[in-house]
Amino acid sequence: MKKVAFIGSFDKADMIIYVAKILTLMGKSVLVVDSTALQKTRYIVPAMEASKQYITTYEKIDIAIGFENLAQIKEYRTAETKDEFNYDYVLLDIDSYKGYVYFGVKPDDKHFFITSFDLYCLRRGLQVFRRIENPVEVTKVLFTKEMLPEEDQFLNHLSKGLKIKWDNDVIYFPFELGDQNAIFSNQRSGRIRMRGISQTYVDGIIYMTEELSGASSGEVKKAAKHIER
Repeated sequence: MKKVAFIGSFDKADMIIYVAKILTLMGKSVLVVDSTALQKTRYIVPAMEASKQYITTYEKIDIAIGFENLAQIKEYRTAETKDEFNYDYVLLDIDSYKGYVYFGVKPDDKHFFITSFDLYCLRRGLQVFRRIENPVEVTKVLFTKEMLPEEDQFLNHLSKGLKIKWDNDVIYFPFELGDQNAIFSNQRSGRIRMRGISQTYVDGIIYMTEELSGASSGEVKKAAKHIER
């Protein structure tokens, strides 16, 4: 089971679901865990339930909401389905140090830091790392239309002194209003779709999936093509 930590206060729920969908199309079993304060996934996944904790399956992706750690999820799942808790990937949506620790993220797990360049996202997102004692390698995922050198310099300044070793690779999402509107429309369809989303955004999802899976670019792109556009 491979854990992947998607860290930050920036809204990343849809992005994680797109990555999870590609992985399932590659034949992988995937659990998405929303450990964030807002729990946005509770509202954008069609099978919304009134209970505090639940697991739902959305287009072959298991999604866990309202749990404080993996042990709770395992207990819930085995009680409900009698199935073994055995996933190829667990994708963790994290916006707090508590979530990072309680879900047992380790330094050798894959880390993505997802942020825009507004101060709230930068500073609150980096708070997750302030109490981490061991150095971790982290890939930057930057949502910005136009990357300015001083923006990246400011991020590096804010993270100075933290136990972060920034990966040389940086994933850019030049997020525009058109992408946002397309994502809202796709949410309303009740299916995982990429219709209307820019090719640049799709390329970012594909590259991120390559990074965490180690699969070839051709394999990931082939799987991604099966998502209804």
